Amino acid sequence: MKSSQNPKVRLSEPDFRKKLLAWYDAHARELPWRESRDPYRVWVSEIMLQQTRVAAVIQHYHEFLRRFPTVQKLASAREASVLAAWSGLGYYRRARMLHAAAKVVARERGGSFPETSAEWRTLPGVGRYTAAAIASIASDEAVAVVDGNVERVLQRITGNAISGEQIWRQAESLLDHNRPGDFNQAMMELGATVCTPRAPSCLTCPLVELCVTRGELVSAGKKSRQVQREIHYALDRRNGSVFLTQRAADIRLMAGMWELPEIPRPADHGEPFLTVKHSITVTDYTVHVWPVSAKLDGEWWPAHRLTKLALTGLARKILRKGGIIPESLKGIKSSS
Repeated sequence: MKSSQNPKVRLSEPDFRKKLLAWYDAHARELPWRESRDPYRVWVSEIMLQQTRVAAVIQHYHEFLRRFPTVQKLASAREASVLAAWSGLGYYRRARMLHAAAKVVARERGGSFPETSAEWRTLPGVGRYTAAAIASIASDEAVAVVDGNVERVLQRITGNAISGEQIWRQAESLLDHNRPGDFNQAMMELGATVCTPRAPSCLTCPLVELCVTRGELVSAGKKSRQVQREIHYALDRRNGSVFLTQRAADIRLMAGMWELPEIPRPADHGEPFLTVKHSITVTDYTVHVWPVSAKLDGEWWPAHRLTKLALTGLARKILRKGGIIPESLKGIKSSS
């Protein structure tokens, strides 16, 4: 939908708050992290939701809390166990920072959680947005949040491609100080379900009468084109075990995690055992898996232990599709 500017629209802050919160009360999705304002659960959900779709988070959220129901349990767990529970969510630095921050809360703060966004920002891996989200939801601190969804809503409502500190000030000016946590969640919910990046549902938007653009703002720049790559992995099985290699501990991406050995395309070996599609940021991979041996350093892992291992998301996807580990996370026992 093309932008349809309406310069006569004037943004009424009280009306904006009233309409948005009434819509949220009636249409908010039932999500597991909204069942409680417990700061630990809110914190875990906010870290998981960074750069990850809600649908992908729900199952991992339940399993993560089953393994680590308290901050003390998380703090005392081995990093390998935390990464294993995180496997499939990607951006593994989030899990490492969450683990490090749990140790600070459990050991240095005696299990006491921060109450303000300023305090939350002192923990590893907690930035401005995350701190504001947790503090407003768990402690009712009157502080606004700005993520990609909120930014898009505000840009369309005002008709201005605002960003940086300007958009934070705009969010603060609209914030409902009586219900800051609900207001922030409502803003994010609207952007995620109605005011979507493409083809926004303007006719069902509660703020359509207050919106300047009433449609999709024209992007200032072109979206970067996805890079296409084809890669090959060896799936070597023997006596109920699978051969895996471990990523180096000093690399930037997925350090120390286990994966199938990457190999050149086998010559004259017929069809691959299976093929999967996998995307990481700007690269779309076509992944071919071959039933061959790889002459690389690694270890044999019994199939029944694979669900407890810190696998890369791609390795877990391959092993699931190959029927080597269960499709569902249900029934996986904790290793912590």
